[in-house]
Amino acid sequence: MCHLPVIFCFLFTGHVDDIFPYFLRHAREVFPHLGCMEDLKKISDLRLPANWYPEARAIERKIIFHAGPTNSGKTYHALQRFLMSKSGVYCGPLKLLAAEVFNKSNAEGTPCDLVTGEERRYAKSEETTSDHAACTVEMTSVNIPYEVAIIDEIQMIKDQQRGWAWTRALLGLCAQEIHLCGEASAIDLVRELMKVTGDTMEVRKYKRLTKLTYLDKPVESFDNVRDGDCFVCFSKNDIYYISRELEKRGKQVAVIYGGLPPGTKLAQAQKFNDPNDPCKIMVATDAIGMGLNLSIKRVIFYSLVKPTLNEKGEKEMDVLTPSQALQIAGRAGRYGTHFENGEVTTYRREDLLLLKDVTSRIIEPIEQAGLHPTADQIELFAYHLPHSTLSNLMDIFVTLSQLDNDYYFMCNVDDFKFLADMIEHVPLPLRVRYVFCCSPIPKKQPFVCTSFLKFARQFSQNEPLTLSWLCKQIGWPLQPPKNLSDLVHLESVFDVLDLYLWLSYRFPDMFPDVNQVRYMQQELDSIIQIGVYNITSLLKAIKSDCSTAVAISLSCQQGKKNNH
Repeated sequence: MCHLPVIFCFLFTGHVDDIFPYFLRHAREVFPHLGCMEDLKKISDLRLPANWYPEARAIERKIIFHAGPTNSGKTYHALQRFLMSKSGVYCGPLKLLAAEVFNKSNAEGTPCDLVTGEERRYAKSEETTSDHAACTVEMTSVNIPYEVAIIDEIQMIKDQQRGWAWTRALLGLCAQEIHLCGEASAIDLVRELMKVTGDTMEVRKYKRLTKLTYLDKPVESFDNVRDGDCFVCFSKNDIYYISRELEKRGKQVAVIYGGLPPGTKLAQAQKFNDPNDPCKIMVATDAIGMGLNLSIKRVIFYSLVKPTLNEKGEKEMDVLTPSQALQIAGRAGRYGTHFENGEVTTYRREDLLLLKDVTSRIIEPIEQAGLHPTADQIELFAYHLPHSTLSNLMDIFVTLSQLDNDYYFMCNVDDFKFLADMIEHVPLPLRVRYVFCCSPIPKKQPFVCTSFLKFARQFSQNEPLTLSWLCKQIGWPLQPPKNLSDLVHLESVFDVLDLYLWLSYRFPDMFPDVNQVRYMQQELDSIIQIGVYNITSLLKAIKSDCSTAVAISLSCQQGKKNNH
C-alpha cells in the first residue's frame, strides 16, 4: 500500500482539479441517472396518486364501508346491492371468491362475467359482455363506469406485496357507489384518502351473527379430535404429520393448502362439508382464512407462528397478528350451517394463553396504502436511461420516488426484480419484459422458474408457444402421483399452465392454444385431487422409499465389506 502514492504521482502530475472531468465521466457511467435527475424525480413523484384517475375524479362517488368480523354478514349486504344494481363489479382477493360471486350472481338471475388473470367466463357470450363482472382485484377496470362496485377485504390495502391493487381500485373505480368490506382497522385511512378525492363516506358496522367460544382446554392429543374439527398449521410438513396421525386413528381427513389448484380446494371443502361423507376432519393452512365456505365446529391452532415477509422482503418467523388470528378463528361456526356456533383452541397447552392474548388485543389502525410503479412510469425512466436493466430501473425508481409517507408506502418489488434478473439476457421489448415480470408465479419452485425462462426465450424468437411445444416442456401426459415428490411436481406443472393462461390474455397471438391448455389444467386438477385424496398413501410411500433406500445402503456397505 505504501507504493500507491508514488505510482499515482508518477502517472498523474497535473493539478488535482484536472482529474475532476474523469471522475465526472466515471460517475455518470456508474450512476447514469445523475444527468437527468430532475426529469426522473418528476416521473417518480407519487405524492398525489388520486390524480392518476381523472375519470373517477370527474364523478361523485359514495363510499359505503361495511366493517365487521368474519361471519358478520358484511359482504352479504354489499352483494345484495350489487345484485340489484343496473351494473356492477366485484373485486376480490382470490379467484375462488370471484368465482363464487360469479356463480351466485348468475344463479340469482343477474348475468355476470368472470375476469381473473388466467380466465374469462361469460354469462352471455364473448361478444356480448354482461353489465356485471366478478374479478380479482388486480384485474379491476378503472375505465368502465358502474353503478355499484364492491372491494372485498379492503384491509389488504396494507399488504406488502399486493396492497397497490386495493389502492388502485379504491382511488380509480368509476362507480357511483363503492362498497368496501373488511376490518374496521381500515376505516380511518380510507376516510383520510377520501378527503383528497372528495368522495362522501358512510360506515356500517356489523357484529358476528353466531357465537364464538375460546375454550380453556387445549386438544393435546390426536385421540381427542372430534367431527367438525379443523387443524390450522403453517407448513406442509405439519399438514403431512397431522394427516398421518389422524388416519392412524381411523379418521378420514380433508387437506387444503395454498399450493393446491382451486378445483382441488373446492373438492376437499365439499368432501368435508358433505354430511354423508365419512370425512369429518380438516387439516389446512391459513388458506382457509378467506374464499371457502366451510362447516367447521372447532378451529385448532397447531401453531401460532407463521413465516412472514418484513418490509425489506426478508423471511421471518412471527407470532400471528391479531388480525390474522381472528380471521382464522372466525372460520369456526357459520350462520346457516350444521355448526352455527364455533369453538377455538390450540393443540399445545403452552399456546393457549398466547392465543387468548393475541385475539384479545386491539387491531391497530392501518396507516398506509400500497403503491407500485406502473409500466408507463418505468418506460419513461427507460427513455432517460436506455442502457439500464429493468431491475436497475426499478431500483432507481424506488430510490428516487417521492411519496406522501403519511398515507402511502412502496410495495415490495423483490419478486419483480427476481424475475427481471432471470430474463435479463433474453432480448425482449421493455413493455413485454415488464409484463412478464408481473407474472404471479411462486419463485421458490425451480420447475416453474425454469419454465418461465423457457417461455421468455421462445417468445423472444417470435415463436408461438403452441400446445405441442408446451407438452414437451412439461412432459405431458402426466400420471397420478406415487409419492409426495410427485404430488409437489404436479402442483408446479399446474402453476406452469396457470402462467401460460395468464400470459395468453396479454399476448394472445403468442399463446394461441388457450382452450386446449385449460382442458389440460382441468385434467391435471383431477389427477392432483386423486393424490390429495390418497395423501396418507403417499406419505407411506415416502416411508417405504426411505426404508428401501436404507436397506439398499446397508446392503451395499455389507457387500463392500465382503469384497474386502
